Amino acid sequence: MIEVIGWLFQIYSYMIIAYVLMSWLPNARESVIGDLLAKFVEPYLSPFRRFIPPIFGMIDISPIVALIALRFASYGLMSLISNFV
Repeated sequence: MIEVIGWLFQIYSYMIIAYVLMSWLPNARESVIGDLLAKFVEPYLSPFRRFIPPIFGMIDISPIVALIALRFASYGLMSLISNFV
């Protein structure tokens, strides 16, 4: 069970990374894959973007903070589950 949860968190992390990398490619976010990733990733990233302004007006570090928070959440959840199992 812990492996499955860790695996799911890892997949979601890769989805965030892919979504961020797609911003560097023209029209990549308007593709079918970009739309699908946006539906899964934007609800998680939007609270971070609301509180973390871009650096120098251009560089958005909120996905980095979101990935770190996701990592802490996954470790916490896996620790809780391992204590109960």
